[in-house]
Amino acid sequence: MSQESQTTSGGGTPLEKNFSSMSVQDGSSAGEAPKKAVRYVPPHMRSRPEGVRPPSFGGGRGASTLPPAFSSGRNREGGSGSSTGGGGGGRWSALNSDAPSPGRRGDGFGSWKDGQHIIGPQNTRLELELFGTADDTTKQSTGINFDKYGDIPVEATGRDVPEPITEFTHPPVDAHLVANIQLARYTTPTPVQKYSIPIVAAGRDLMGCAQTGSGKTGGFLFPILSALFTHGPPPMPALPPNISRRKAFPTTLILAPTRELVSQIHDEARKFTYRSWVHPAVVYGGAEMGAQLRQIERGCDLLSATPGRLVDLIERGRISLANVRFLVLDEADRMLDMGFEPQIRRIVLGEDMPGVQDRQTLMFSATFPQNIQVLARDFLKEYVFLSVGRVGSTSENITQKIEFVEDRDKQSVLLDVLAAMPNNGLTLIFVETKRMADMLSDFLIYSNIPATSIHGDRTQREREYALDLFRSGRTPILVATAVAARGLDIPNVTHVVNYDLPADIDDYVHRIGRTGRAGNVGHATAFFNRNNRNIVRDLIKLLQEAKQEIPSWLEMIASENAFSMSRGSSRGGGRGGRMSSGGSRGGFGFREMRSGGVGRGGSYGAGIGGGLGGFNNGPPAPDRPSGGAPSWW
Repeated sequence: MSQESQTTSGGGTPLEKNFSSMSVQDGSSAGEAPKKAVRYVPPHMRSRPEGVRPPSFGGGRGASTLPPAFSSGRNREGGSGSSTGGGGGGRWSALNSDAPSPGRRGDGFGSWKDGQHIIGPQNTRLELELFGTADDTTKQSTGINFDKYGDIPVEATGRDVPEPITEFTHPPVDAHLVANIQLARYTTPTPVQKYSIPIVAAGRDLMGCAQTGSGKTGGFLFPILSALFTHGPPPMPALPPNISRRKAFPTTLILAPTRELVSQIHDEARKFTYRSWVHPAVVYGGAEMGAQLRQIERGCDLLSATPGRLVDLIERGRISLANVRFLVLDEADRMLDMGFEPQIRRIVLGEDMPGVQDRQTLMFSATFPQNIQVLARDFLKEYVFLSVGRVGSTSENITQKIEFVEDRDKQSVLLDVLAAMPNNGLTLIFVETKRMADMLSDFLIYSNIPATSIHGDRTQREREYALDLFRSGRTPILVATAVAARGLDIPNVTHVVNYDLPADIDDYVHRIGRTGRAGNVGHATAFFNRNNRNIVRDLIKLLQEAKQEIPSWLEMIASENAFSMSRGSSRGGGRGGRMSSGGSRGGFGFREMRSGGVGRGGSYGAGIGGGLGGFNNGPPAPDRPSGGAPSWW
């Protein structure tokens, strides 16, 4: 029975009182007013402030309306949609590339007309929603250690790698995008952005391996939006006469593994497309289909999607990939780990998407194992390989502490750890199972510590509501399974606790990467016991590389483990074939293997193993001046 259940007062038998507390009857007797039924509140929502209701995401009556940036005006054919055919009748007007686009009523959009980018009117309320204020911690931009990013080593490998930029200026960045970047209070590009902007402007494909929290989302959004703002919508392909007028034809497709990550990318896209002709949209599984269909009908120039939901919409005839000019695969290694490779190959190779020579493809991955190398060979043409920091490394902005804790003692030690941390930030606690996520959040609540939890069994509404509570600081502790371990960029996360350590060191890297982002300092605590000895060697190497303290007991366990495995068993360095591509887990031992690398900002001690052969898919793209429009414009 819920803790919120109340007992009746006054007359009545004990059985009637019990029924009344369970809302089986109205609880009224002679002279009593009917009692209000008490609704059961799930454990992860019990810390919700009184009167605050979770957001509504479904369609139909009572559903919340879409944010203002999703609303649109009417085009001249009477349909509502993007100037390039996000939906309705807009696609037909877009065939001459100068149809009026939504944005006439200050809804946050501009238009493209007569070859010119018409910037939409300012909307102060929407600006506040998207960009916040300078002291708004939920819109965090950079931290106190951001200037140290200039010391991060960078290596770019490939033919004729463009020189990096040093600041957001026009050119090479489109002037309107520079204005939006300034609204977001970004002052200096991160290392990955310094290279990705000129690389994409030169028409090159990109394979990026960047330190977690290094601005990868801006690394692909900035150069793509700069090109779209400068050159406008590409011409539509030839279409059969019976094509659905409700089908969306996005120009940019961004694939990511989880609904949280695609939602986060979409939120960033909303910021940087503000007052432009580009309409962002997002689709993912676990949410009501009708609301997503209505959204893409209002405009769908830049689409962020999970692979499964995108395949579903393609099969329904609601999305065509025939007009895609930019393809982004974010967290590619995670998508393969989650089993999405068949859907990804179908989307890229089995549908109507233009071939590798007729689009630009950007792939980002925190690691570069063999299966990602194969994917890069199949999807990219003569790409630039960009490594920022050591592939799969942790940030020196994060202070890591390893505690030896037996399983039975974890709850009490967690209370001590939380009590010792400053209370002005957010704490993210990772566990391995859904059951443990619920149990631990309940334990914290019963200990008078506000907490909530998310995992794969939560409904989409519950997950988004819990994340909203966490982001806003109303519930400063979030217990999560691996569903939130990658890609989530929640500002002001100051502490990450690995209550249960993962079985793979890469997962540890991604988990603690939720703090110490964009130059901000962070803390990471891990509970270690002998059940975690399979990652002890890799963990020690990570601590050494990040200049962290290594407990003597951890080195002792590593020695014991090495001795017990000395019967001809070599540890190799990781799972699968990850280390087979070039040695131990240090430097760029398992990075991309082509010659011709251009190193800037640091040196590396790891040698390169054998070559992997050519990674070009088809003949080289024709040369053209840096920053020129690709041939499809």
